[in-house]
Amino acid sequence: MITISLCMIVKDEEATLWNCLNSAKDIADEIIIVDTGSTDRSREIASEFTDKIYDFEWVGNFEPARNFSFKHATMDYILWLDADDVIMEEDQKKFLELKKNLDPSVDSVSMIYNYGFDEYGNVTLSFRRNRLVKRSKNFQWEGDCHVYLVVSGNILDSDICVSHKRVHHSTGRNLAIYEKRLENGDEFSPRDYYYYGNELNENGLYERAMNAYETFLWMEGGWKEDKIAACSRLADCYGKMGMFDEQKEILYKSFEYDVPRPEACCRLGTILSNEQNYESAVVWFERAIDYEPDKGNWGFTYKAYSTWVPHQNLCKCHYYLKNFEKSYEHNEIARKYRPEDPGILHNKKLLEDKLNL
Repeated sequence: MITISLCMIVKDEEATLWNCLNSAKDIADEIIIVDTGSTDRSREIASEFTDKIYDFEWVGNFEPARNFSFKHATMDYILWLDADDVIMEEDQKKFLELKKNLDPSVDSVSMIYNYGFDEYGNVTLSFRRNRLVKRSKNFQWEGDCHVYLVVSGNILDSDICVSHKRVHHSTGRNLAIYEKRLENGDEFSPRDYYYYGNELNENGLYERAMNAYETFLWMEGGWKEDKIAACSRLADCYGKMGMFDEQKEILYKSFEYDVPRPEACCRLGTILSNEQNYESAVVWFERAIDYEPDKGNWGFTYKAYSTWVPHQNLCKCHYYLKNFEKSYEHNEIARKYRPEDPGILHNKKLLEDKLNL
Protein backbone atom coordinates (compact mmCIF):
# COMPACT_ATOMS: atom_id res chain seq x y z
CA MET A 1 0.00 0.00 0.00
CA ILE A 2 1.26 3.46 -0.87
CA THR A 3 1.47 6.30 1.64
CA ILE A 4 0.08 9.78 1.01
CA SER A 5 0.97 13.31 2.11
CA LEU A 6 -1.88 15.81 1.85
CA CYS A 7 -0.38 19.24 1.08
CA MET A 8 -2.49 22.41 1.29
CA ILE A 9 -2.05 26.15 1.37
CA VAL A 10 -4.63 28.19 3.29
CA LYS A 11 -5.53 31.71 4.26
CA ASP A 12 -8.68 32.58 6.23
CA GLU A 13 -10.47 29.36 5.35
CA GLU A 14 -12.38 28.71 8.58
CA ALA A 15 -15.70 28.36 6.71
CA THR A 16 -14.59 25.29 4.73
CA LEU A 17 -11.33 23.90 6.10
CA TRP A 18 -12.81 21.49 8.65
CA ASN A 19 -15.02 19.79 6.07
CA CYS A 20 -12.09 19.44 3.69
CA LEU A 21 -9.71 17.94 6.23
CA ASN A 22 -12.37 15.69 7.72
CA SER A 23 -13.11 14.24 4.29
CA ALA A 24 -9.42 13.45 3.67
CA LYS A 25 -8.15 12.47 7.13
CA ASP A 26 -8.55 8.71 6.58
CA ILE A 27 -6.84 8.87 3.19
CA ALA A 28 -3.76 10.90 4.11
CA ASP A 29 -0.92 9.48 6.21
CA GLU A 30 0.26 13.00 6.97
CA ILE A 31 -1.32 16.42 6.53
CA ILE A 32 0.80 19.47 5.76
CA ILE A 33 -0.78 22.92 6.05
CA VAL A 34 1.01 26.02 4.78
CA ASP A 35 -0.62 29.17 6.12
CA THR A 36 -0.05 32.37 4.14
CA GLY A 37 -1.36 34.80 6.75
CA SER A 38 -4.66 33.71 8.26
CA THR A 39 -6.32 36.00 10.79
CA ASP A 40 -9.33 33.73 11.46
CA ARG A 41 -9.56 30.25 13.07
CA SER A 42 -7.87 28.40 10.20
CA ARG A 43 -4.78 27.41 12.19
CA GLU A 44 -6.89 26.28 15.14
CA ILE A 45 -9.02 24.11 12.86
CA ALA A 46 -5.98 22.67 11.10
CA SER A 47 -4.42 21.76 14.46
CA GLU A 48 -7.29 19.31 15.08
CA PHE A 49 -5.91 17.20 12.23
CA THR A 50 -2.15 17.85 12.16
CA ASP A 51 0.77 19.47 13.94
CA LYS A 52 2.57 20.08 10.64
CA ILE A 53 1.52 23.69 10.14
CA TYR A 54 4.01 26.04 8.50
CA ASP A 55 4.02 29.78 7.89
CA PHE A 56 4.79 31.21 4.47
CA GLU A 57 4.76 34.90 3.68
CA TRP A 58 2.39 35.71 0.83
CA VAL A 59 4.46 37.07 -2.07
CA GLY A 60 1.68 37.84 -4.53
CA ASN A 61 1.27 34.50 -6.30
CA PHE A 62 0.53 30.87 -5.52
CA GLU A 63 3.41 29.05 -7.15
CA PRO A 64 6.03 29.42 -4.37
CA ALA A 65 3.50 28.60 -1.65
CA ARG A 66 2.37 25.44 -3.44
CA ASN A 67 5.94 24.30 -4.03
CA PHE A 68 6.86 25.11 -0.41
CA SER A 69 4.08 22.81 0.79
CA PHE A 70 5.34 19.98 -1.41
CA LYS A 71 8.85 20.31 0.06
CA HIS A 72 7.56 19.23 3.46
CA ALA A 73 6.00 15.98 2.20
CA THR A 74 7.62 12.72 3.32
CA MET A 75 5.26 10.03 1.98
CA ASP A 76 5.28 8.11 -1.31
CA TYR A 77 2.68 10.29 -3.02
CA ILE A 78 1.41 13.84 -2.61
CA LEU A 79 -2.27 14.71 -2.69
CA TRP A 80 -3.20 18.38 -3.02
CA LEU A 81 -6.53 20.01 -2.24
CA ASP A 82 -7.90 23.50 -1.79
CA ALA A 83 -9.61 24.35 1.47
CA ASP A 84 -13.03 24.47 -0.20
CA ASP A 85 -12.64 21.01 -1.75
CA VAL A 86 -14.13 17.86 -0.26
CA ILE A 87 -13.91 14.18 -1.07
CA MET A 88 -17.43 12.76 -0.88
CA GLU A 89 -18.06 9.47 0.92
CA GLU A 90 -18.34 7.39 -2.27
CA ASP A 91 -15.10 8.86 -3.56
CA GLN A 92 -13.36 8.30 -0.23
CA LYS A 93 -14.05 4.56 -0.64
CA LYS A 94 -12.67 4.63 -4.18
CA PHE A 95 -9.62 6.53 -2.96
CA LEU A 96 -8.89 3.97 -0.25
CA GLU A 97 -9.12 1.17 -2.84
CA LEU A 98 -6.73 3.09 -5.08
CA LYS A 99 -4.35 3.51 -2.16
CA LYS A 100 -4.30 -0.25 -1.57
CA ASN A 101 -3.86 -1.26 -5.19
CA LEU A 102 -1.96 1.54 -6.95
CA ASP A 103 0.94 0.31 -9.07
CA PRO A 104 4.01 2.19 -7.75
CA SER A 105 5.16 2.72 -11.34
CA VAL A 106 2.36 5.30 -11.71
CA ASP A 107 3.76 8.82 -11.57
CA SER A 108 0.46 10.71 -11.33
CA VAL A 109 -3.23 9.96 -10.86
CA SER A 110 -5.69 12.33 -12.47
CA MET A 111 -9.11 12.78 -10.91
CA ILE A 112 -12.32 14.47 -11.98
CA TYR A 113 -12.80 17.90 -10.43
CA ASN A 114 -16.49 18.63 -9.97
CA TYR A 115 -16.10 22.38 -9.77
CA GLY A 116 -19.61 23.76 -10.23
CA PHE A 117 -23.03 22.71 -8.96
CA ASP A 118 -26.52 24.09 -9.38
CA GLU A 119 -28.97 24.60 -6.51
CA TYR A 120 -30.28 21.05 -6.98
CA GLY A 121 -26.88 19.40 -6.63
CA ASN A 122 -26.33 18.70 -10.34
CA VAL A 123 -22.73 19.02 -11.51
CA THR A 124 -22.53 21.96 -13.92
CA LEU A 125 -18.76 22.10 -14.52
CA SER A 126 -16.12 19.40 -14.33
CA PHE A 127 -12.63 18.77 -15.66
CA ARG A 128 -9.60 16.59 -14.90
CA ARG A 129 -6.57 17.55 -12.86
CA ASN A 130 -3.42 15.72 -11.83
CA ARG A 131 -4.32 15.25 -8.18
CA LEU A 132 -2.01 12.57 -6.70
CA VAL A 133 1.65 12.66 -7.72
CA LYS A 134 4.74 10.64 -6.85
CA ARG A 135 6.89 12.64 -4.44
CA SER A 136 10.20 11.31 -5.80
CA LYS A 137 9.46 12.84 -9.23
CA ASN A 138 9.69 16.33 -7.69
CA PHE A 139 6.93 17.75 -9.89
CA GLN A 140 6.68 21.53 -9.59
CA TRP A 141 3.94 24.13 -9.75
CA GLU A 142 4.20 26.89 -12.35
CA GLY A 143 2.26 30.09 -12.95
CA ASP A 144 1.15 32.81 -10.57
CA CYS A 145 -2.62 33.00 -10.07
CA HIS A 146 -4.06 29.99 -11.95
CA VAL A 147 -1.08 27.75 -11.29
CA TYR A 148 -0.69 24.30 -12.77
CA LEU A 149 1.30 21.24 -11.80
CA VAL A 150 3.82 20.21 -14.48
CA VAL A 151 3.53 16.43 -14.68
CA SER A 152 4.94 13.79 -17.03
CA GLY A 153 5.43 10.05 -17.16
CA ASN A 154 2.97 7.27 -16.39
CA ILE A 155 -0.40 8.94 -15.70
CA LEU A 156 -3.47 7.01 -14.55
CA ASP A 157 -6.90 8.52 -15.25
CA SER A 158 -9.17 7.48 -12.38
CA ASP A 159 -12.93 7.91 -11.85
CA ILE A 160 -12.42 9.42 -8.39
CA CYS A 161 -13.99 12.86 -7.97
CA VAL A 162 -12.96 15.82 -5.85
CA SER A 163 -15.86 18.22 -5.26
CA HIS A 164 -15.44 21.97 -5.01
CA LYS A 165 -17.77 23.48 -2.39
CA ARG A 166 -17.08 27.15 -2.84
CA VAL A 167 -18.25 29.61 -0.19
CA HIS A 168 -16.52 32.72 -1.53
CA HIS A 169 -14.44 33.58 -4.55
CA SER A 170 -11.68 36.18 -4.31
CA THR A 171 -11.92 37.46 -7.87
CA GLY A 172 -10.48 40.81 -6.84
CA ARG A 173 -7.38 39.17 -5.40
CA ASN A 174 -6.75 37.13 -8.55
CA LEU A 175 -7.30 40.11 -10.81
CA ALA A 176 -4.84 42.16 -8.73
CA ILE A 177 -2.14 39.56 -9.37
CA TYR A 178 -2.49 39.98 -13.12
CA GLU A 179 -2.70 43.77 -12.90
CA LYS A 180 0.52 43.84 -10.89
CA ARG A 181 2.26 41.77 -13.54
CA LEU A 182 1.12 44.19 -16.22
CA GLU A 183 2.45 47.12 -14.17
CA ASN A 184 5.79 45.32 -13.93
CA GLY A 185 5.92 44.91 -17.70
CA ASP A 186 5.71 41.10 -17.59
CA GLU A 187 5.12 39.37 -20.90
CA PHE A 188 1.87 37.39 -20.89
CA SER A 189 1.69 33.88 -22.32
CA PRO A 190 -1.43 32.73 -24.21
CA ARG A 191 -2.57 31.01 -21.02
CA ASP A 192 -2.09 34.23 -19.06
CA TYR A 193 -4.32 36.16 -21.46
CA TYR A 194 -7.06 33.54 -21.20
CA TYR A 195 -7.16 33.56 -17.40
CA TYR A 196 -6.73 37.33 -17.26
CA GLY A 197 -9.81 37.57 -19.48
CA ASN A 198 -11.70 35.28 -17.08
CA GLU A 199 -10.85 37.49 -14.10
CA LEU A 200 -11.89 40.65 -15.94
CA ASN A 201 -15.11 38.95 -17.03
CA GLU A 202 -15.98 37.80 -13.51
CA ASN A 203 -15.41 41.34 -12.23
CA GLY A 204 -17.79 42.80 -14.82
CA LEU A 205 -15.06 44.48 -16.89
CA TYR A 206 -16.47 43.17 -20.15
CA GLU A 207 -14.74 45.43 -22.68
CA ARG A 208 -11.33 44.68 -21.20
CA ALA A 209 -12.21 40.99 -20.98
CA MET A 210 -13.15 41.01 -24.67
CA ASN A 211 -9.75 42.48 -25.52
CA ALA A 212 -7.94 39.81 -23.48
CA TYR A 213 -9.93 36.96 -25.04
CA GLU A 214 -9.46 38.35 -28.55
CA THR A 215 -5.71 38.68 -27.96
CA PHE A 216 -5.57 35.08 -26.74
CA LEU A 217 -7.59 33.67 -29.64
CA TRP A 218 -5.45 35.34 -32.28
CA MET A 219 -2.14 34.40 -30.64
CA GLU A 220 -0.10 31.41 -31.71
CA GLY A 221 -0.18 28.62 -29.16
CA GLY A 222 -2.54 27.99 -26.29
CA TRP A 223 -4.41 24.86 -25.26
CA LYS A 224 -7.24 23.85 -27.60
CA GLU A 225 -9.68 23.52 -24.69
CA ASP A 226 -8.89 27.05 -23.53
CA LYS A 227 -9.48 28.33 -27.06
CA ILE A 228 -12.91 26.69 -27.18
CA ALA A 229 -13.83 28.00 -23.73
CA ALA A 230 -12.62 31.49 -24.67
CA CYS A 231 -14.94 31.53 -27.68
CA SER A 232 -17.94 30.85 -25.44
CA ARG A 233 -16.89 33.38 -22.82
CA LEU A 234 -16.19 35.99 -25.47
CA ALA A 235 -19.61 35.28 -26.99
CA ASP A 236 -21.20 36.00 -23.62
CA CYS A 237 -19.34 39.31 -23.41
CA TYR A 238 -20.45 40.25 -26.91
CA GLY A 239 -24.03 39.43 -25.94
CA LYS A 240 -23.86 41.64 -22.86
CA MET A 241 -22.56 44.47 -25.03
CA GLY A 242 -25.31 43.98 -27.63
CA MET A 243 -22.83 42.84 -30.31
CA PHE A 244 -24.96 40.00 -31.64
CA ASP A 245 -23.32 39.53 -35.05
CA GLU A 246 -19.91 39.23 -33.38
CA GLN A 247 -21.47 36.83 -30.87
CA LYS A 248 -22.54 34.43 -33.64
CA GLU A 249 -19.21 34.70 -35.46
CA ILE A 250 -17.12 33.80 -32.42
CA LEU A 251 -19.34 30.81 -31.64
CA TYR A 252 -18.83 29.53 -35.18
CA LYS A 253 -15.10 30.11 -34.75
CA SER A 254 -15.09 27.58 -31.89
CA PHE A 255 -15.83 24.91 -34.53
CA GLU A 256 -12.35 25.48 -35.94
CA TYR A 257 -10.92 23.73 -32.88
CA ASP A 258 -13.28 20.76 -32.57
CA VAL A 259 -16.78 19.54 -33.38
CA PRO A 260 -19.54 21.81 -32.04
CA ARG A 261 -19.62 21.56 -28.26
CA PRO A 262 -22.90 21.69 -26.30
CA GLU A 263 -22.06 25.11 -24.83
CA ALA A 264 -21.77 26.72 -28.28
CA CYS A 265 -24.77 24.80 -29.60
CA CYS A 266 -26.99 26.03 -26.78
CA ARG A 267 -25.79 29.61 -27.17
CA LEU A 268 -26.54 29.52 -30.90
CA GLY A 269 -29.90 27.91 -30.22
CA THR A 270 -30.74 30.64 -27.71
CA ILE A 271 -29.84 33.39 -30.18
CA LEU A 272 -32.05 31.82 -32.86
CA SER A 273 -34.87 31.25 -30.37
CA ASN A 274 -34.73 34.90 -29.32
CA GLU A 275 -35.05 35.75 -33.02
CA GLN A 276 -38.14 33.48 -33.10
CA ASN A 277 -36.38 31.18 -35.56
CA TYR A 278 -37.53 28.15 -33.59
CA GLU A 279 -37.00 25.45 -36.22
CA SER A 280 -33.33 26.36 -36.60
CA ALA A 281 -32.96 26.66 -32.83
CA VAL A 282 -34.27 23.11 -32.43
CA VAL A 283 -31.42 21.80 -34.61
CA TRP A 284 -28.78 23.30 -32.33
CA PHE A 285 -30.40 22.22 -29.07
CA GLU A 286 -30.77 18.66 -30.36
CA ARG A 287 -27.14 18.67 -31.40
CA ALA A 288 -26.16 19.66 -27.86
CA ILE A 289 -28.03 16.64 -26.49
CA ASP A 290 -26.51 14.24 -29.03
CA TYR A 291 -22.91 15.29 -28.35
CA GLU A 292 -20.68 12.36 -27.35
CA PRO A 293 -17.82 13.56 -25.12
CA ASP A 294 -14.34 12.17 -25.53
CA LYS A 295 -13.57 10.25 -22.35
CA GLY A 296 -9.92 11.18 -22.67
CA ASN A 297 -10.65 14.90 -22.86
CA TRP A 298 -9.20 16.94 -20.00
CA GLY A 299 -11.11 20.07 -20.98
CA PHE A 300 -14.03 21.79 -19.31
CA THR A 301 -17.33 19.90 -19.33
CA TYR A 302 -20.44 21.99 -18.71
CA LYS A 303 -22.99 19.22 -18.15
CA ALA A 304 -25.98 21.55 -17.98
CA TYR A 305 -25.56 22.31 -21.68
CA SER A 306 -26.09 18.67 -22.67
CA THR A 307 -28.84 17.90 -20.14
CA TRP A 308 -31.54 20.17 -18.74
CA VAL A 309 -30.63 23.40 -20.60
CA PRO A 310 -31.29 22.10 -24.14
CA HIS A 311 -34.35 20.14 -23.02
CA GLN A 312 -35.87 23.17 -21.33
CA ASN A 313 -35.23 25.24 -24.44
CA LEU A 314 -36.65 22.54 -26.70
CA CYS A 315 -39.78 22.68 -24.56
CA LYS A 316 -40.06 26.37 -25.39
CA CYS A 317 -39.29 25.97 -29.11
CA HIS A 318 -41.75 23.14 -29.64
CA TYR A 319 -44.41 25.05 -27.73
CA TYR A 320 -44.19 27.96 -30.14
CA LEU A 321 -44.09 25.50 -33.05
CA LYS A 322 -47.31 24.06 -31.58
CA ASN A 323 -45.69 20.64 -31.08
CA PHE A 324 -47.18 20.41 -27.60
CA GLU A 325 -46.51 16.71 -27.01
CA LYS A 326 -42.81 17.14 -27.83
CA SER A 327 -42.75 20.26 -25.70
CA TYR A 328 -44.13 18.28 -22.76
CA GLU A 329 -41.66 15.39 -23.30
CA HIS A 330 -38.64 17.70 -23.19
CA ASN A 331 -39.97 19.53 -20.14
CA GLU A 332 -40.32 16.21 -18.31
CA ILE A 333 -36.71 15.30 -19.11
CA ALA A 334 -35.57 18.68 -17.81
CA ARG A 335 -37.66 18.11 -14.66
CA LYS A 336 -35.66 14.95 -13.86
CA TYR A 337 -32.60 17.14 -13.38
CA ARG A 338 -34.35 20.08 -11.69
CA PRO A 339 -37.51 18.72 -10.03
CA GLU A 340 -38.30 21.91 -8.09
CA ASP A 341 -37.44 24.45 -10.79
CA PRO A 342 -40.34 26.98 -10.81
CA GLY A 343 -40.10 27.54 -14.56
CA ILE A 344 -40.19 23.84 -15.35
CA LEU A 345 -43.12 23.30 -12.98
CA HIS A 346 -44.95 26.22 -14.60
CA ASN A 347 -44.40 24.64 -18.03
CA LYS A 348 -45.64 21.29 -16.73
CA LYS A 349 -48.95 22.78 -15.56
CA LEU A 350 -49.37 24.83 -18.74
CA LEU A 351 -48.76 21.85 -21.03
CA GLU A 352 -50.88 19.45 -19.00
CA ASP A 353 -53.76 21.88 -19.34
CA LYS A 354 -53.05 22.23 -23.06
CA LEU A 355 -52.95 18.43 -23.57
CA ASN A 356 -55.80 17.70 -21.13
CA LEU A 357 -53.55 15.40 -19.10
